Amino acid sequence: MTTPRWASQPYPPDGASAAEGIRNQLGRPELDLLTILVRESAQNSWDARLLESAEPVDYDIDIWTVGPAHTDAWRRLLLVGAPGGTDTFPLRETLKQGSIRVLAVSDRGTRGLGGPTRADAAVGPERDFVSFIRNIGEPRDTALGGGTYGFGKGIFYLLSRPGTVLVYSQCRTPQGDTETRLIGCTLWKSYVGVTDGESRRYTGRHWWGDTSGEVVEPLIGQEAAATAHRLGLKPFAPEETGTTVVVVDPHLDGLTSPEAAAYLADSLAWHLWPKAISTAAGPPTMRFSVTCDGVDHPVPDPRELRPLNMFVAAYEEMTSPQGIALECKNPKRYLGRLGLVKRIMPPLEPTRASRMLDIEDLVHHVCLMRPAELVVTYVPGPKPPSENQGYAGVFRADESMDEIYAKAEPPTHDAWNPQSLERPESTFVQTTFRRISEALDGLLALRGVARAGSSSVALGAASSLFSGLVGGAWGIGGATAYAKPGSTVVRATKPAADHPEPGTTRSTTDDHTRITTGSPGDEVNFPGNSGTGVPRRRPRVEYIGDPYYDEHSDSAVLVQEFRLPVPGLQRVSIDLAVVLPGSGGRETDPPLGASMPVLMGWEDQQALLYTSPACEIEGGESVWRVLVQPAADTMTEIGIRVEAVTRQ
Repeated sequence: MTTPRWASQPYPPDGASAAEGIRNQLGRPELDLLTILVRESAQNSWDARLLESAEPVDYDIDIWTVGPAHTDAWRRLLLVGAPGGTDTFPLRETLKQGSIRVLAVSDRGTRGLGGPTRADAAVGPERDFVSFIRNIGEPRDTALGGGTYGFGKGIFYLLSRPGTVLVYSQCRTPQGDTETRLIGCTLWKSYVGVTDGESRRYTGRHWWGDTSGEVVEPLIGQEAAATAHRLGLKPFAPEETGTTVVVVDPHLDGLTSPEAAAYLADSLAWHLWPKAISTAAGPPTMRFSVTCDGVDHPVPDPRELRPLNMFVAAYEEMTSPQGIALECKNPKRYLGRLGLVKRIMPPLEPTRASRMLDIEDLVHHVCLMRPAELVVTYVPGPKPPSENQGYAGVFRADESMDEIYAKAEPPTHDAWNPQSLERPESTFVQTTFRRISEALDGLLALRGVARAGSSSVALGAASSLFSGLVGGAWGIGGATAYAKPGSTVVRATKPAADHPEPGTTRSTTDDHTRITTGSPGDEVNFPGNSGTGVPRRRPRVEYIGDPYYDEHSDSAVLVQEFRLPVPGLQRVSIDLAVVLPGSGGRETDPPLGASMPVLMGWEDQQALLYTSPACEIEGGESVWRVLVQPAADTMTEIGIRVEAVTRQ
């Protein structure tokens, strides 16, 4: 059985690339290494998918600490033939540590790294092995693929502290049989070494494998499978094809292994969501999983994760007849399709993954993608006029434009830079951004018409006139409580002279409760009690805090908390209106083409929702919530009517 060894690449007489130059080909990306790993490795897996198969690509990330059963094998096998000195080969020091931590990226349902193993023999179309292991900067050979010049594989070496990876793959031979391959690679820095008493320069590239021939070859077949088993790597099924890349001692950016796993799972959702959703064209095209020391860290469902669900909705809008076709007029060229959605939404709770994309507490972004439907980036648009309003867009380039957008991308594929292109190609990319901007202007434009005789201010004008209020474009008016007709009216509102300044909120606290007649503590005889002669305190509504936005059944709702402090059975009902900014007028009937707020229901402290228009509640200290679906581009006023109920 072959004993794998390390061999270092000397500079040949006609020169070669130094390891430092190869490591620097990704440039200085704005994204962190773990995010780039997700993007680049998943792109490689997608480009290597089996085109003849209808099954999705399985993509897995596993982080683990090498266990005692395999630690000795790692140290013995991976130090044979290692160059001397930790400066030139830091893997030596890594393997001497108390524990060895690794991160593996695996795909199945892909081709694996097939083709010739020598670069000088790879003259045909099958050259996956040499493209990934030997060569640097080869142009893509996958039509409409995500990659361009293959620099993305450098992320594996950058992520490894000693610059070392193991590559374990199973592919098909030209005869149709499966073949297993295992090879190790280190990419560190060039150096001068001494061989047979003579100094010699080395590129800093090292390979670990079968050194019996002219070049280092991978272990093949049973030898590869047996060595992988000794190292604790997951085996391949007999007819399975794919690749596992093991990053030795990964940089986790200060995160613990479980924290890194959770971050990777979140990042997968943000950057690969188009591959994880079912569409009209079929089921998801990729399946994702992340584990840490055997513990699963679920990848969020894009349809459930805020605000990714808005981008999913925008994608579906884009692929529907309502999608917007973007064109360049001069020179004339069809660019692609755009989908936009706008929603009322509670403030976001940003995550590390969303912050990496500059998506904080408000979403106002358009996701760019090429026909491969891999996320390029999220481009921010103008902020909506309210913190409770957000929008998302998806632009997918047309297949005829794929090559142009691909050339506009940097090595990390996370931007479209028109300045890197010549005309007319740069014009097409610039026009793409201009057309998206025009569509966003239309999405955010004020629209809506007030009823004749009510106010000259359009309903949509609330977006600009009251953008500082809670709700903004869907602003919240003062909450109102009404007793039964004929009895005292209690109105909770600010004094008329107290107008909120931009950036403030209207308060509905008891400090500003104004009694129009009577007193909250008055005792009266309510209808139905007149024959009893028993005086009772009149029912009233006590509003708790300001209205706020929340989510219910994947929809944004306006919530007002309240209690009924007077004991006894009481019936509450809703009084909803649209407040017209500028005039202070209320609209209870929608103007032409406008919508009105809708009661969603009454929620008790056990989160049970009662959807009837009226709800009977026992007065006391219990806090209830009334849920209202607000009307877009208006200010919503919530009023709660309360009346005593006579017990039968």
